[in-house]
Amino acid sequence: MHNSEQEFAQQETQEDETRSASIPGQNEPGAAEVTQPQEHEESPADEVEDPAQNEESPSAESEEENPEESETPREEPQAQEVVEESLAQFIEEGVKAEGEEEPFNIPEILPVLPLKDVVVYPYSVQPLGVGQERSIRLIDDVMRGDRLVVLVAQKSAEIEQAGPDEIFRMGTVSRVGRMFRMPDGTLQIAVQGLERVEIGEFTQEKPYLMAHVTARPDVQESDNETEALKRNVIGYFQRLVALVQNMPEGVAAATLNLEEARQVVYVIATFVQMELELRQKLLELDSVREKLVQLSFFLAHELEILELGKKIQTSAQEEMGKMQREYLLREQLKAIQRELGEESEEQATVNELRRKIDEAQMPEEALKEANRELSRLEKLPSASPEYSIIRTYLELLVSLPWGRSTGEKIDVSHARQVLDEDHYDLQKIKERILEYLAVRHLKEERQQEEEQREREQGEAESQIELEETGEKRRTQPLLTQEQKRVINREPILCFVGPPGVGKTSLGHSIARSLGRKFARISLGGIRDEAEVRGHRRTYIGAMPGRIIQTLRRVDSNDPVIMLDEVDKVGADWRGDPSSALLEVLDPEQNYNFRDNYLDLPFDLSKVMFIATANSLEPIPAPLRDRMEILELSGYTEDQKVHIARNYLLPKQLEANGLKPEELTLDDDVLRLVVRNYTREAGVRNLEREIGALCRKVAKQISEGKEGPIHIESNQLTDYLGRRRFFEEAAERLDRPGIATGLVWTAVGGEIIFIEAATMPGKEERLILTGQLGDVMKESATAALSYVRSNAQALGLPNHVFENQNVHIHVPAGAIPKDGPSAGVTMTTVLVSLASGRKVRSDVAMTGEITLRGKVLPIGGVKEKVLAAYRSGIRVVLLPKKNESDLMEDLPKELREEMEFHFVSDISEVLQIALEPEEAKADHKHEENGTARTRKRKSDKGEKVVAHAHE
Repeated sequence: MHNSEQEFAQQETQEDETRSASIPGQNEPGAAEVTQPQEHEESPADEVEDPAQNEESPSAESEEENPEESETPREEPQAQEVVEESLAQFIEEGVKAEGEEEPFNIPEILPVLPLKDVVVYPYSVQPLGVGQERSIRLIDDVMRGDRLVVLVAQKSAEIEQAGPDEIFRMGTVSRVGRMFRMPDGTLQIAVQGLERVEIGEFTQEKPYLMAHVTARPDVQESDNETEALKRNVIGYFQRLVALVQNMPEGVAAATLNLEEARQVVYVIATFVQMELELRQKLLELDSVREKLVQLSFFLAHELEILELGKKIQTSAQEEMGKMQREYLLREQLKAIQRELGEESEEQATVNELRRKIDEAQMPEEALKEANRELSRLEKLPSASPEYSIIRTYLELLVSLPWGRSTGEKIDVSHARQVLDEDHYDLQKIKERILEYLAVRHLKEERQQEEEQREREQGEAESQIELEETGEKRRTQPLLTQEQKRVINREPILCFVGPPGVGKTSLGHSIARSLGRKFARISLGGIRDEAEVRGHRRTYIGAMPGRIIQTLRRVDSNDPVIMLDEVDKVGADWRGDPSSALLEVLDPEQNYNFRDNYLDLPFDLSKVMFIATANSLEPIPAPLRDRMEILELSGYTEDQKVHIARNYLLPKQLEANGLKPEELTLDDDVLRLVVRNYTREAGVRNLEREIGALCRKVAKQISEGKEGPIHIESNQLTDYLGRRRFFEEAAERLDRPGIATGLVWTAVGGEIIFIEAATMPGKEERLILTGQLGDVMKESATAALSYVRSNAQALGLPNHVFENQNVHIHVPAGAIPKDGPSAGVTMTTVLVSLASGRKVRSDVAMTGEITLRGKVLPIGGVKEKVLAAYRSGIRVVLLPKKNESDLMEDLPKELREEMEFHFVSDISEVLQIALEPEEAKADHKHEENGTARTRKRKSDKGEKVVAHAHE
C-alpha cells in the first residue's frame, strides 16, 4: 500500500482547473472544485500544516527563519520533488493506519466540496488539486480549524459551480492531511476518507457550500456468506492486478492483510476502473454484503473482458513474431543474394516494371505518376497489403496502349469492297462510312503536305539565320495537340433498328475495312456508373471501367468499339451510366477521359465508337445529341432471299459440317421460308430456319443417304413442319367495322386489326379495350367526335350512334399498344360500322387525324410498309407529307410492286378504303358464313405502279 499510494501522489497533473486528481486505475478522474497536483515552473510550493506539525517540519522552519529565501524561485524538479515527498509521506502514514479507527466526533455542520467524476471512500487516501477561488477559500478555512470537509461527487461533470441540487446526498467526511500552495495560486492537498455521511439542509451557499450532515456507518454482517464474498472479491482482484499493467505494486498483497469486509470493498473500489454511477452506488449501499455482491459482479465482468483481450493480444504477438522472423529471413536472403550477385524477387519485379514503364510511351502526366508509384513500391515490403494494390495499378498502366495503334493506311476502294462483301444493300450506311474514310484520308494527306511545306520553310529560314548570325534557330513543333485531335476526331455513329438487321455485324465490317481491331461492350441492363468509369482505388477489389478494360484487351488505342444496346441502360441509386457515357461519346471531351481507377487522362479521340439501339425513345436526349443516328429499318422479301442465298446458307452449311454441293435449294424455296415460316424485320429467324434445314440434311447424310440432296418447295413441310404464318387480312375483314392498321414497334413494323361494334344503351359511352395507351384512347375519342359531327357529310344519319354504346377493340388484348398513328384507321372503322360498307381487305392504312378531318404525318414509314408487304397487303394509305420519306427510304422494286395512296383528308381515305355501295347487298350473305373470297394477284404476275391520290 505504501508504494501504490506514493505512486499516485507522484502522477503528473493536468492543466484543467475543473478536473480532480486521478489515482491509478480510476476511470476519468477529476473534481469540479479541485484539480490534480500539477508541475510548475516558477517557485516551490509553500507547505501549510497544522501548528503541531509545523514544529517538526524542516521546510516550515526554513521558511520562518529565512523568509527571503522562500521568495526565491527554485528549479521545477526540486519543487515538484518536495510536493511529492510530502504527499507520499502522508499517504504512507494513512495507509499504515488503515484498520485503526481513531474515535472522532463529526460536527453537525461541515463545509461541502463537490468533486467531478470522483468518489472518495472511507479508508482511502487521495491527492487532490484545488483551483477555483471558492474552493481555495474553503480549504484555507478548513486548515485553520479541524480540517474536516465533506467530499461528495456532483451529478454532472459539465457543471463548473455545482450547487445543492447538482450534487449527490451521500458523501464522505474526510480529513485534509497536508496542503501545498503552488506558485500559480492553486493548492495541492492530500485527503483521507473517514466515514460516510448524509448531507441534509444547506446552511450557506456562498462563499462555499456548508450543510448539516449525519453519519451513516455501514451495516457490517459477520456471517459466512459475507466472508465468502470477501474472499471471492479478493481473489478476483488479485487476478485483475495480474492482467493490468499500470496497477501499483503491492496492492494485491495489501488486500490480503485487510480483515474487515468494509475495508476490502473500499480499498479495491478505489483501485479499479468504474463508472461514476457504480462508484456512487457502492457508497450509498448500507449493507456491506450488498457492496460485496455488486463489486463481485463488476470484477467478474472486467476479468472476462481482460482475459479475452489478453488472449487476443497473445495471438497478435505470436503472429507479429512470425512476421518479424520471416522479415529477418528475407533480409538475410537478400544479403546472400547481393553477395552472390543475384536479384531478389521483389527487386526483379521492380526492375521489370521500370523497363515496361520506359517502353510504354506514356504521356508526361502518366509517366510521372507511374514513377512515383514505383518509388513507393520499392520501399514497401512484399507482405504489405498496399504492395499488391500498387503492383496491380502499375501493371495496368504499363499494359495500356498509350501509343500503340493498329489502323492501316486508308484505302476507300478496299473499304467499299469489304462492306459489299459482308452486307447486302444498306447503301446509306455504307455511303456514310465511306464518306468518313474519304474525309479522314484527305485530311491526313493535306496535313502531310502542310508539314512537309513547313519543314522545308523552317530549314530554309534556319539556314539563312545561320549564315547571318552563326546560330541555328530551333524550329517549332509542326503539329500541335489540338491539330492532332482535329485529325483524329472520330464520328460517333448510332445504328437504330429492329433485332436481326445486321447492326453488330456491320461494326465488324467497319473494323475490317479500316484494318482496326474490333471490340464489343454490351450495355444492356447495366445500372452502375462504375461499369463505365471504374471504381476508385480506395475500395477493396476496385477495377477500371469497361472502356479501359476493353482498350487493354485489344492492345490498341484506335479500335472500333461497339456499345451494344445503348437504349437499355438503366439507372438506380448507384448512379446513371448514360450520364457517364456523355464524356465517352463527346469528341470535345473524350481526348481527356479519366477513369476513376486509373485517375489519369486517357485519349479516346482515336477510338471509333458505334452504338446500337432498337429504339431512340429510351436514350436520354443529351446522349442522343452526341451521336449521329443511322436507321436500319429492315429488309424486303427479295432482300432476305438474296441475304439467305449469299450469306446465311453458306454460313449454316459450314456450321453444320456440310459441303456446299451436299445441299441445294432454289430461290422459290427460300422465298417460301421467308414468307411462310418467318415474319420479322431482320433475318435471325430466317437463319434459324435455314439452320434447321441444314441439320435435317446432315442427319440424313449421317444415316447413309447419298448426296447431293435437293429440297423442293413441296418438301418444306417435311423439313420445317407446318406453315406458321398466313396472309389473314382477307379472312378477318369479312364484315363492316373492321380495318387493318399499321404500327411501329422496337422490333419492326406490325399490322393490327381494329374492330368496332355498337349496342343499345341508356347512356352513350365509348368503350375501349385491348390495353390501349393514352394516345390511342385520345385518337379513338377524336375519331368518334369527328364521325358524329360530320355525319351528314359522310353520308350517315344525323343522329348516328345516338343512344348507343360504341365499343372499339384492338386484338391481341395481352399486348400493350400506344402511338399517334391509329386515328385514320379508327375513323374508317367507325364509318364502316355506321354505313354498313366493308373495308377492303387488301388495304392497310396509318396516320393521325384532327377534329377537322386532316391527316397528319407519322414516323416509321418504311417499317410499316414492310410489315404490310410481309402480310400480303399491297395497297397502303399514307399521309401526304410522308411521300418524300417513302420515296427516299423504300427500295425501288418494292415501290413498283405495291400501290400507295397519299392522302391529306379523311374523305380521301374513306373513298379508297371502303367498298362501293353495291357491295352492301352482300353483307347479310357473308354474315351466314359464306364470305366472298378475293383472288389475290400472283407474286410473279403483273406489278401495280404506285400512284398518289390527289
